[in-house]
This record gives sequence, structure tokens and C-alpha cells, in this order.
Amino acid sequence: LWEFKAAQSMTEKPVKGMLTGPITILSWSFPREDVSEETQAMQLALCIRDEVADLEKSGAVHIQVDEPGLREMLPLRDDKREGYLKWAVNSFRLATGIASASTCIHTHMCYAEFADVMGPINDLNADVISIENARSGNETIEDMLKYGYVRYIGPGVYDIHSPSVPSVEFLTKKIQSFLSTGLDPRRLVINPDCGLKTRKWPEVIPALRNMVQATKVIRIKLENDSLDLKPSSNNTMAEEKAKIYEAKSSCRGQCSHHHDDE
Repeated sequence: LWEFKAAQSMTEKPVKGMLTGPITILSWSFPREDVSEETQAMQLALCIRDEVADLEKSGAVHIQVDEPGLREMLPLRDDKREGYLKWAVNSFRLATGIASASTCIHTHMCYAEFADVMGPINDLNADVISIENARSGNETIEDMLKYGYVRYIGPGVYDIHSPSVPSVEFLTKKIQSFLSTGLDPRRLVINPDCGLKTRKWPEVIPALRNMVQATKVIRIKLENDSLDLKPSSNNTMAEEKAKIYEAKSSCRGQCSHHHDDE
């Protein structure tokens, strides 16, 4: 909380509060053996729920709860998956459900095969999902579009594990490739892959500046209708759901999602 307050005090722009999700904490720790994983996930969710409330009280309008562990803990046996995914999703919603409708809830997942868990990912009900993408092509975006996912998607535009600074031209082409999948540009969130702490400031700052500049280039091309994009049937598949969700959520400033009282 104090880190959020310190960062927010240095800018008038909104700073995103960052938390780790209950399933990821459970997956990356040494859980008790005398208590079920489901019970421990719910206990962790209640703790995170308090953190979400505290961030909101401190002025956070964007709160991210990372949950890469959701896919990592997926049981190998098919007959155990449904039960696991049910309580895993419920723990996330318990943690974030206290947030008001004006708070934008983000989540994040690392490199993984998401096609078989798209339903549960959708059920998390996060307004935005950021995904590691720079080294895997656009398969995850295509899987989401095929499923009919209509919330905001933030695929990583460059690999932060490399010390090289991506050029504006490279980043512009990368963003354009996202849109070529049929992803609605209004639902595209621009961000790097996760892990900026692995880089030094001389690498981070110019890379982020180039990323912002590339975003501006794409916006201008979209406004001038000069962006060459390939047609995609996936865009049509999500069209009706998008119309419904458009009325519910707008992350250009504020987001809304289902909370405890809905």
C-alpha cells in the first residue's frame, strides 16, 4: 500500500495498484497439508480482498491481481479440472468483488496454453487481462477471439528479458500484428511483457517511451484509416457479445464489472 501511495504522490496520472492473486500465492508457496487447497485459496482471497479495499480507499482506480497460477495448478486428470477451476475462479472473485463498479480490475497471466481454460478466464470477470505475448506470436489473442472474449486484452509488445531497446518501427509493427488478428482496437491495451524489474533504468525508460510513441503512430493511422489490416472471421464471432459488453464497461477512465451486490 505504501508503495502505491508513494508512486501516486509523484504524478497526477493514475497509478495501478499491484497484488498477487490467491491461486498464484498458493501455487508458489508451501501450502499446509492438513487444510484443503480450496480452503486455503479462500483464506488468501479474504486477505487480498482487504488489500483491494485499502488500495481503493487510497485512491486507486486501477487494481491488478495477477493470477498466472490459475493455469499452472490445473490438474492433469480431466475429472479433477472442473472442481478445481470452480473454486479457483471463485477465490479470485472473492478477492476482487469488494471493488466498486468504478474501479478497473486487471489480471495478468504468463506464457501458457489458454485454449482449454478460456471459460474460467472469462469467468474471472476482470476488466482487463494482460498476457505475455512477445515471444509466442498471437496465438493467445486468436484463442481469445475464437472463444468470443470481449473484455480488454493487453498482449506484451516486447520481450523485457532482453536488454535491447525496441525501436518505434518494431513496436508499431507488433501492435499492427495484434490488430491484424481481428482484435477491436478499442479493446487493445498496450503494455510490455511482465518483469520490468529485471531491466535497468537506461533500458526501461527509452523502451517505454518508444512504446508510447508507437501507440501514437497506430492511433494516427486508425484515425486516418490508413492501417492495413487483414480481415478476420474471429472479429465477427465476438461482435454480438462486444455490443453487450460495450454498454457495461469502458476502461477509458473507468471500468465496471460484476461485484458482490450483483
